[in-house]
Amino acid sequence: MNWSEQVWNSISDEYQCILDMPFIKELTTGNLPKEKFQFYMAQDSLYLEHFGRALALIGARAHDVQDALSYMRFGENAIVVENALHDSYFKDFGVTEKGDIQPVCHHYVHYLKSTAALDPIEVGMAATLPCFWIYKEVGEYIARQEKILDNPYQKWIDTYGGEDFAISVRQAIAMCDQVAANTTDAIRSKMSEAFVLASRLEYQFWEAAYDQKVWN
Repeated sequence: MNWSEQVWNSISDEYQCILDMPFIKELTTGNLPKEKFQFYMAQDSLYLEHFGRALALIGARAHDVQDALSYMRFGENAIVVENALHDSYFKDFGVTEKGDIQPVCHHYVHYLKSTAALDPIEVGMAATLPCFWIYKEVGEYIARQEKILDNPYQKWIDTYGGEDFAISVRQAIAMCDQVAANTTDAIRSKMSEAFVLASRLEYQFWEAAYDQKVWN
């Protein structure tokens, strides 16, 4: 069993909690209240700006030149391509501005950027992987459910449940497996810890959107 299989199995409970959470269930049926999705989109747009920077930083530090190129492209896509999706949703759902970064988003992006900058590069790669992989799995899971006519969130489902996104995710998984296979046991263990923590932050990000959690 390779590293990615091991760490994915290790978050089975966390992943099931994500599938069972109200945000995902209501997004699947199209019943998610508009104001909760508006909050999510604004925070996710802010998140992607910082996520893209973390990916670009990993690209700058990567040992392998092909990994460097791939992560720089990932960073560009996070900021340019996915923000284009957010821009269209801003119009569709009447979001006029992103607003301020809120607690969970703030914690998540600073964790990713500090890990990308200060930890071994393998650990930075592992920390950013759940954002790719969990979104792919959730998108594909929703896409397998009975399609809801006129679901206002279908564009989101099509993006993350689609093959174009899946190709990038499989590439990121393969690169993480490669560096995991070539590093030490100690760093591989740190990679797994980072993957689990980031997976928990994925849950908290959606939970915060559903609860519309802001600074006290």
